[in-house]
Amino acid sequence: MLLGLGLASCGSREPATDIAAREGILLWGNGTEPKGLDPHLVTGVPENHIISSIIEGLIAYHPDNDMIPAPGMAERWEHDPAFTVWTFHLRDAKWTNGDPVLASDFVYSWQRALTPELGNQYAEIFYIMKGAEAFNKVETKDFRTVGVKALDSKTLQVTLNGPAPYFPNMLKHYSWFPVNPRAVEAYGSIGDRQNSWSKLENFVGNGPFKLKKWATNQEIEVVRNPTYWDAKTVKLNGIRFFPIENAGTEEVMFRGGRLHLTNTVLNEKVPIFKKKMPDQMMIEPYLGNYYYKINTERKPFDDPRVRKALTLAIDRQLLVDKVTKGGQLPATGFVPAGVPGYPPSDRAAFHPDEARKLLAEAGYPNGKGFPKTEILVNTLETHRQIAEALQAMWKKNLNIHIGIYNQEWKVYLDNMKGGNYDMARAGWIGDYVDPSSFLNIMTTGNGNNDTNWGDPRYDALIDDAQRAPDEKTRFAMLREAEQIMMDAMPIIPIYFYTRVYLKDPRLKGWHPKLLDNHPVKYLYFDGQRVTAPKTAGSAPKPVSTASATAPAQ
Repeated sequence: MLLGLGLASCGSREPATDIAAREGILLWGNGTEPKGLDPHLVTGVPENHIISSIIEGLIAYHPDNDMIPAPGMAERWEHDPAFTVWTFHLRDAKWTNGDPVLASDFVYSWQRALTPELGNQYAEIFYIMKGAEAFNKVETKDFRTVGVKALDSKTLQVTLNGPAPYFPNMLKHYSWFPVNPRAVEAYGSIGDRQNSWSKLENFVGNGPFKLKKWATNQEIEVVRNPTYWDAKTVKLNGIRFFPIENAGTEEVMFRGGRLHLTNTVLNEKVPIFKKKMPDQMMIEPYLGNYYYKINTERKPFDDPRVRKALTLAIDRQLLVDKVTKGGQLPATGFVPAGVPGYPPSDRAAFHPDEARKLLAEAGYPNGKGFPKTEILVNTLETHRQIAEALQAMWKKNLNIHIGIYNQEWKVYLDNMKGGNYDMARAGWIGDYVDPSSFLNIMTTGNGNNDTNWGDPRYDALIDDAQRAPDEKTRFAMLREAEQIMMDAMPIIPIYFYTRVYLKDPRLKGWHPKLLDNHPVKYLYFDGQRVTAPKTAGSAPKPVSTASATAPAQ
């Protein structure tokens, strides 16, 4: 694999990153092979990086501020005084097959995302719309009862369950992205999970780049889309995403001139790189929670006292100081620090004496009789190191031994979805800056809640919060819901993320972002050669970006 990743010929000594930067090609370490590129069938961050480059939703990410919604397929929008009815006015834009992007494309796409047969794990994010939950739960089969409709070919109206001033920021997430109805119907039905429209040879997008190459477990390449509505802003000529799960391999490739961006950094290398490579070692705030899911139907984890004991026996400060080393914060709740007006819960603090007491009450005094169990992690050194640290803490503080089992990304996801685990490493990055982005996923039966836990009181509070008359009331409801979950402890919060990675300083237009979503149309390299978008009857023209700056939205 390493031999195939360079752009230089075998006899060239010039680093691949130098050649690629000059040609305007970004070499991106993307962590793992994506499960797919269908925005209604995936849930991961590696998938997000690729999908967001080739499909654009109504609202786009601002280049340097996660709280500002930027125009995407919608050039403007407005709402009623109650923030319940939103109207989006679409621009003239095209799909890569030449079709115009229509308001009805969004109606079809959101109906598809909510179609029960499709099994979209993000279906619940749409429940903010009037009638969406009833349709997804087959309480009605008439999609006309759902609060979205095309008023005409370029006007989309959305009716919500209650006031939601934050709704445009929700729409940035790829779960809301459109798919081309003609492409989907050409290769299957609206609810067909095996639909092949998103394969390389069939893919139709509307983003700043288009899919060119997909070599499984090797590389995904995208190139500039000349028919994109804002093609003049796009500076990069292409991006090559590499699925590199081994952080050591990633580091070797970065330092050897084969990557401009890495997905992560080995924990033990962070202090070294901070001193020796300060202009390349990035540590930034990141709205995410690293935690463990617990299969609450498996013994001994069906007992909440066992789950609480495991949680209270973790010295999180020691973990982030000695193991992760990237400025992470100990996670004492589920909603991470960084949401304005919503401080983290304190229910998961370190209390080893209380942990031992709870474990004894559950029938395992000093760990005696505790059954054989395992932590499931996806293949990555960092996850194993964290699991080993927790393993040691549980041995020291509870006198129990818990094994570790790692699996490749797709297999790991399938086993979590199927409930084939005891405890499993998990992480959740905010889809938008709001506590609901985290708490909504723990409702009963949610596609991203693989713990088999549910509580009617929790579900009711989450549902009622969508109809709250004001932000203060809504946050109070969400806080009460979080405390119910933290008392039951179907998850074990471990730490609040920071974004830790290596970046080539020549890459411009890349700014620290709380959600780590970097709109790729603003990225470029100093001194790169940019090919102007093709127009009928004209040849590509080189454009210099030696003194360019990232355009403001």
